[in-house]
Amino acid sequence: MTLNTPTAAALPEVSGTLTPNRPLDGLTWLRVGGPADWLFQPADGDDLTAFLRALDPAVPVFVMGVGSNLIVRDGGIRGVVIRLGRAFNGIEIEGDTVIAGAAALDSHVARRAAEAGLDLTFLRTIPGSIGGAVCMNAGCYGAYVADYLVEVRAVTRDGQVLTIPAADLHLAYRQSSLPQGCVVTQAVFRAPRGDSDALHEKMADQIARRDASQPTRDRSAGSTFRNPAGFSSTGQADDTHDLKAWALIDAAGLRGHSWGGAQMSEKHPNFLVNTGGATAEDLESLGELVRRRVLEHSGHDLQWEVIRIGDPLPGHQPD
Repeated sequence: MTLNTPTAAALPEVSGTLTPNRPLDGLTWLRVGGPADWLFQPADGDDLTAFLRALDPAVPVFVMGVGSNLIVRDGGIRGVVIRLGRAFNGIEIEGDTVIAGAAALDSHVARRAAEAGLDLTFLRTIPGSIGGAVCMNAGCYGAYVADYLVEVRAVTRDGQVLTIPAADLHLAYRQSSLPQGCVVTQAVFRAPRGDSDALHEKMADQIARRDASQPTRDRSAGSTFRNPAGFSSTGQADDTHDLKAWALIDAAGLRGHSWGGAQMSEKHPNFLVNTGGATAEDLESLGELVRRRVLEHSGHDLQWEVIRIGDPLPGHQPD
């Protein structure tokens, strides 16, 4: 731990689990990264709220889902990492409404909804959990969280419990305006009706299409870079524009390009994969190389979709 890391005595008492110097590599899909100074796994919503209310405001907090869209740098994360568990993964169906805990997997929510004859099939192939899907306004096959979200329940950094209407989140392409340090605990969706068997068939087709075009058996974090936004005739950003990051990477000759144990997938060049033994520095360095080469080749400045968090090792910086 660093000199600025709070000691156990300086942290609030909890009902859940508070672990010092917890390695995070095993909690991310890319299997890289250093330790968190502290990892907090709250027992329930009351435990989370009390902890945040009592925590020194100077202590940094980072909320981690299932690590599907995340590079934790090799030096680890200062402060407290919060990871929601079983107490936050419930799924309830009420009429045409789906109420999902933030830790519920996107794929599980899609399947449970389909069983009830509700269409949230777009979630089936999105890696990760509902909390992250809300924060990133996740989408697939032309549908986004913003199309179905009614409201979220969240806890602020100072321990206030809020219900936030979807309109107040200003959901846009891969972004939202959640308050800084806010922890989403639950999301409410309104879904259109559909035939349950047809919805399951639709999801099976989506999975087949995904597996045919993406390196689903490799160690990756999904799409590495956002697709560049086009612009409509009114000058507004158009998120449906067909310019794809993978095509720009491919045109720059970077399909299959590697750096240490990191590689841009041969199957889908917008997927950054750990071929075995990659460090976070390898992965981030390769990503930055891709950004430079694409900018030189096409003039497009690719923006990271994968979240990068934490400190590099002393004396190390991604190239």
